[in-house]
Amino acid sequence: MKTRGHDIEVTPVSEQVVVRVKDVVVATSSRPVLLTETGCPPRYYLPPTDVKMDLLRSSTTTSHCPFKGDAVYWSVQTGDGVAEDVVWSYPEPFPRVEEIAGLLAFWAEKPGVTLEVNGQAA
Repeated sequence: MKTRGHDIEVTPVSEQVVVRVKDVVVATSSRPVLLTETGCPPRYYLPPTDVKMDLLRSSTTTSHCPFKGDAVYWSVQTGDGVAEDVVWSYPEPFPRVEEIAGLLAFWAEKPGVTLEVNGQAA
């Protein structure tokens, strides 16, 4: 969907996505949804059932995107400590991206977070 020069697209894909935080596998999914957005890196949103939710700690951090809505965040607890605010979700996204509702995305640019797609670093 295009809005004033801003393009955003949500596509279900069949890639195998593995997310590690400080070398601990936190998520493995073959059912990701890929969100591409003008000016942002592509993001894989994963179903919570494919994420080790017991490693996530709810955060008080929130953010607002004029194109997606209000996001909530989690930190990840590993044996090596806590990676702060590296996971987010849109519980009630705007209708144009409703396919990401309740799915989880990982901030691969944060230190200690790695994302692999089909065995390759993303």
